[in-house]
Order: sequence, then structure tokens, then C-alpha cells
Amino acid sequence: MKKTLFLAAAASALPVMGTAQDLVTRTRVGLADAPNTLTFRLTAYDLYSSDPATKAAFEALFTDFITARPDWKIETQLQTGNIGQEQARLLQQTQAGRGPDCAMIDSSQLALFKDNGVLKPMNDVFSDAEVADLFPFVRDAVTDADGNVLAWWWFTDLRVLYRDTSVVPDAPQTWEDLKSAALAAVEQGREGILFNGGRWEGTAFDWLANVWAQDATLVDDNGAPVFASGENREKVLTAIAYYQDLVDSGAAPARVTSITDYDSFNAAAAAGSAAMFIGGNWQYGQLRNTLPPETFANWEVSEIPGPTPDQRATGTGGWTIAALTDDPAKASLCGEIAKEIYAGPGNAAQGLLPTSAAIYDQYDTYDGPEYDLFSAALQNGVARPGAAIYPELSNQIQIMLGDVLSGTATPEAALDTADAAVQAAFDRQ
Repeated sequence: MKKTLFLAAAASALPVMGTAQDLVTRTRVGLADAPNTLTFRLTAYDLYSSDPATKAAFEALFTDFITARPDWKIETQLQTGNIGQEQARLLQQTQAGRGPDCAMIDSSQLALFKDNGVLKPMNDVFSDAEVADLFPFVRDAVTDADGNVLAWWWFTDLRVLYRDTSVVPDAPQTWEDLKSAALAAVEQGREGILFNGGRWEGTAFDWLANVWAQDATLVDDNGAPVFASGENREKVLTAIAYYQDLVDSGAAPARVTSITDYDSFNAAAAAGSAAMFIGGNWQYGQLRNTLPPETFANWEVSEIPGPTPDQRATGTGGWTIAALTDDPAKASLCGEIAKEIYAGPGNAAQGLLPTSAAIYDQYDTYDGPEYDLFSAALQNGVARPGAAIYPELSNQIQIMLGDVLSGTATPEAALDTADAAVQAAFDRQ
């Protein structure tokens, strides 16, 4: 039987050791005089969320967790929304011996923390079966060569193709299929395909699915940029040419070069102006909540097409939880937080995509057919490289695509310019 979260009831079932107010404060979970302390640096999206329902759900989960461990208290440290700055600070503090015992680490930064040797194993918390059930890209990211569990990636996201089935009844399987469907939609007065093309991270991240579908590599094992050399160069140029052809042919409108947020796609769907768009999994729920039921019924999701039906990839993000302490008891408690609060009940409370296939079958939250598609698509998920050069690499990809799509540079020239800038930045590191 699948689990349904009765969060309101859980929140009202106060533990005998104190009230919820006693146990969950802005800086602490547990009783102030508990003999053992774990420091936990987390984001503001769950326990301290501005959304009342999310906040109440996690207060209930943390209350149950700490009630079962009366000898512990969790001192919480809140990260700001500046992910790059916060993660750099976390790494520096940990290396200096001043970091927290346990922390949320952005998935795009996890490899950097692994490479610096600051993550401590949590092997006693997670079974071999639980590790094996993780999606391949997640399992590779959270374990080392010896099979140690160095973090737990508790939720992810991905990019998919949204289409209005009244205009595009069949899911495109290849780039050529997508172009043909988009051009047919244009003939019906619609914008064929929308995607991020302006100057922001979403543009680079979404487009990279077309690079990864060809098994191209952005950086080598040492974090050095290799996206513009050898076979990688040809594959990157192929992916650039694909986007360029969509715009030049009219399958995508020229205005994609100014799109810098996913809300633009929701607006186009609401206006009935777009036939397809590349968007995030979370937009499915947004469309369901904002479109009239008869309009929403026309929208379906499918995997992002690749150059061939067998070549697929989708970019994945999300957050991990990792132990940064040499104390085995604290490392285990960190893993238990990830396992008992976040991975499973925390996913279901927010509708966030689990990283374990089994969780989709455990909660009613994931009964919708869209989650079957999301789960299948995650088998082809690719995470951004956790190399220090990635932010500049992304920046140059954004500029490169903008120049090509606006017609101010050829793909070859734009790629050479991007490569020179990224290599120079790497040499300065």
C-alpha cells in the first residue's frame, strides 16, 4: 500500500518531551540541554520555508525524528540563496576545520567537495540495495571508487519536452521529428518550439542535453575544459547547429534569444501561442494549477528528443546532504536525517522528484502518469560537472548561443571565442 502523508495530523501529535515550539526553533531542533549536538547547514526551502504548508510538513518530520533521539539536538545554520558563494564558503570553512557537521551541498558542486576529500562516509546508514536503486547518475555522484557513500542526493529535477497534443499529437523522437512538428505548428499559426536562449544559466543547462545526448564531455578528470577539442568539438558544433537551424527555419521564433525564465513558457501555454517548449518537470504542476482543465488536458510531456531515438539526455539538478565531520556518530546522524526526513517523506511533502526508483511506488504523490515519464527520463539524466570552471563555461555557452542564434557569429567562430575565454579563466585558477 502506498503512503499518504497526513502532515496536519503529524504536526498536531506533539511529543511527550516537549511542544513543537520547544523542539523546532529558528536555530535549533531538539531540546536546548540535550547532551549531544550536530550542526546542520541547510537551505531555506524546507524546514524554514516561507510556504506555510511546507514549513509545517518539515516541522512535523523533524519533530518525529528528534523525539526518537532525545540525547541529540540539531543546531541549524541557514544558507543564503547565493548558491555559488555559499558553497564556496562551506568548502573553505570545512577545509579550515570550521565547517558544520552536516550540510546541504548543491548537486553541481558535489564533485568539487569529493575531489577535495572533505566528505565522510555514511555507509552504515544506507544498504547496498538502497544505493543500487539510485538512478545511475546519482549513484555515480554520491559514491567513490571504493563504493563509500559520501553523500545522499535526495531530490532532483530534469528537463522534458512539453507539447500541446491538439497541435502535436505524437511525441517527437528525434531532432528532425521535432523540427518537422514545429514547422507544422507554425503553419497553424503557433510558435513551433520555445526554449531558453537568453543570457542565463537555464540557457546553457537546457541546451547541454543536446551535447550530452552525443556522449560529449565538457571537462576532463582534472576539471580542465575539453568541450572544444577533438570529438567533443564536433559534437558541440552539431548541437549548436541544431539550435541554429530551429531558429533559421522558423521552427523556433527569433524571440527565444530573449527568453531567460521558465515562466515565459507557462505564459505561452496559457495564451495558446506555443505548440511545444523545453521546460522543467515542476512546470507540469504549475500548468495544471493555472490552465483551464480542458486546456491542460491537451498538454503532455515526453523525453527531450536526441539526434537519434536511442540518443537521449536530460540535465538534472537538485540537492545532496553530506557529512563533513570525523565523528562517526555525527556522520551517521547526518545520513539518518537524509534518509528519514528528506529522501521519501520530504520528497512527497513537496512533490520533488526522488532519486530512487522505489520511492515513486511508495507515495500517492507520484501516482500521476507524468511521474512515470519523469522516472524513466531520469535514467538518461546527466549532472553538471562539479568543476570549478563550470560557472565560466556556462557563461561562455550563453554568450556563444546568443551570438549564433542572433546571426552575429558562425558556430565555429563562436565556439572558438568561448573556448579561448574558458581556457584563459582556467589558467587563472
